[in-house]
Amino acid sequence: MSNEANLANKTIAIIATDGFEQSELFQPKEQLTSMGAEVHIISIDDNDSIRAWDQKDWGKTVDVDKQIDEVSTADYDAVVLPGGQINPDVLRMNDKVVDFIKSAYEQDNIKVLAAICHGPWLMVEAAIVDGKQITSYPSIRTDLRNAGAKWQDKTVVVDGKLITSRNPDDLPNFIETIAQTLTQ
Repeated sequence: MSNEANLANKTIAIIATDGFEQSELFQPKEQLTSMGAEVHIISIDDNDSIRAWDQKDWGKTVDVDKQIDEVSTADYDAVVLPGGQINPDVLRMNDKVVDFIKSAYEQDNIKVLAAICHGPWLMVEAAIVDGKQITSYPSIRTDLRNAGAKWQDKTVVVDGKLITSRNPDDLPNFIETIAQTLTQ
């Protein structure tokens, strides 16, 4: 992946809770930070840290920077939604998270609303996928289609500010697409 993107003065929110897919949070956080972005881990339930799911067992923890009720979409240039099965399923039941995602989609200052793996479940809950080109982990393609999305089996799908990918293997293209979009 090219590290030529300069993301200085860009602020990115990664919204997650316990059970996020480890690589789908850590790789975007590390790589976008290395390009100069300020990245905030935002969570729920007053957690000081959240724990990853790493393939077949619990993984690393990451410190939480802010709680969802402490942030505004006006403070961010991009929002990233990592997957895993547990994380998005819990988050989509939180009205503040769903409202934040819907607001991020509607706000002009947010250039990117990106989700990977099961992360697009949150986009379904925010009712923003109808008529949109989307990809995801294959097991939720029916959910996306039922919500009106035009599901595709591709590494990265871009439709306006929505950027989606299927799984950890797609992370290099996913992260590069986020960075390129933020520098346009």
